[in-house]
Amino acid sequence: MDQEHLHNGSALNAVDAKGRLSVPAFIRAMIERRSPEKLLVLGKHEADACLVGYDANYKGTVLTDVNRRKLRDEEHGVDLRAHHSRNRRAFGLTESCAWDSSGRIILPPMMRRIGRIEDLVLFIGTGETFELWNPQLALDSGDPDLAELAAYRLEERGVAP
Repeated sequence: MDQEHLHNGSALNAVDAKGRLSVPAFIRAMIERRSPEKLLVLGKHEADACLVGYDANYKGTVLTDVNRRKLRDEEHGVDLRAHHSRNRRAFGLTESCAWDSSGRIILPPMMRRIGRIEDLVLFIGTGETFELWNPQLALDSGDPDLAELAAYRLEERGVAP
């Protein structure tokens, strides 16, 4: 994937009681370049207490990665339950949502629960994908760079970390 198709940047946006929020322009612009659909796919992050997001076309990359890891596990005699768990996370624990003309989505309730998203969400570009964090979880993540970014975005918005 070339560099013009990578998510980079961050933003802190409000989430209303119904789960509506604005998708940052840096995310929308990238997805529009990568896919004709104005559609986000959101799912449970593999390792961190956040959500991962990508465009609909990226699902093929996810499948390739899951299958590559299955072959690696088979070669090393790893129990295939790990593969099935990855498949469930990659495809079963995901939901798609389209944004409207003003760039807003309704965060699916399951995703909101999995990501523990409350009234604010921190978007972070991570290259081919992006992450959605509860800012408090980002502060408490143990990752000093992530915590610093979350603190900065909260202070910028006038919210004490």
